[in-house]
Amino acid sequence: SSSSRNEALKDKRTQILTRGLPKQKPIEGVKQVLVFASGKGGVGKSTTAVNIALALAANDSTKEVGLLDADIYGPSIPKMMNLKGNPELTSKNLMRPLKNYGIACMSMGFLIEEAAPVVWRGLMVMSAVEKLLRQVDWGQLDYLVIDMPPGTGDVQLSVSQNIPIAGAVIISTPQDVALLDARKGAEMFRKVHVPVLGLVQNMSVFQCPKCKHETHIFGADGVRDLAETLGLDILGDIPLHVNIRETSDSGQPVVISQPQSDA
Repeated sequence: SSSSRNEALKDKRTQILTRGLPKQKPIEGVKQVLVFASGKGGVGKSTTAVNIALALAANDSTKEVGLLDADIYGPSIPKMMNLKGNPELTSKNLMRPLKNYGIACMSMGFLIEEAAPVVWRGLMVMSAVEKLLRQVDWGQLDYLVIDMPPGTGDVQLSVSQNIPIAGAVIISTPQDVALLDARKGAEMFRKVHVPVLGLVQNMSVFQCPKCKHETHIFGADGVRDLAETLGLDILGDIPLHVNIRETSDSGQPVVISQPQSDA
C-alpha cells in the first residue's frame, strides 16, 4: 500500500540522515550535562549559568559540579568565577580544570591573554570546542553546566550532537527582539532531540532602590507568553538588580556572596 511505501521511504531517509551525524559519546566521568543557551547575547545567560552551577553545589554538598564556558569568542566565566591562569596538564596530557567556590571550571579564557581577541574561522572554533569537551580531566562530576555562546550556530549544533545532554535551559529577557531568538533556540534543541527543561525570564522587573517603584524596562511577561506558546515551563523569574550585576563583575556571584538576599 502507498502508506507502507511512504513509511519505508521515511525510515530510509532517517537512516541516511543519521548516518551523517556524529555518534554521541559521553564525557568521561560526567553523569549529566545541562546546557544554558540564549538566542541573543546580553540577556544574562552566563550570569544565570554561573549562579545555577553554584546553587546546584550549594543545595547538595554531596554533588560535584563543573562549569564549561563554550563561548570561544567572548568567554566570561574566568571573570565571573574569579579565576586566572593556565590549566596544568595531567600525565595523560589532559587539561586540569581551574577551581573556585568548589566548582571545576574550563574556558577558552584560560588559554589566551585576557585582552586578546579570538580571530578564528569556524573550523578552528570547532577544534577548540572539541578540546574543551574531550581533553579535560573533569574527575567525577554529577553535573556539568555548559554556558553556550548566543545563537544557533556551529558550536551549539556540535555540542548537541556530540554529547548526550540531559536538558537545555533557555534564558531570555521579556523584550520582543530577544524572544524571537529565544524561540529559535528552543526549536533548534527540539530539532536535535535535546529536551528543553524550560525558560528563565531574566531582567524582568527593575525596582527603584529609593521609592520602590517597579518598572518593566524590557516589557512584562514576554517569556511567560512564549513558554505557554511552546508548551514549556517557566523555571525562574529574575529581576534586573544591581547586586546581581556587581557581584558577577567582581567575581563573587550573588549565590555565593549574598545567599540570603532577595536577588
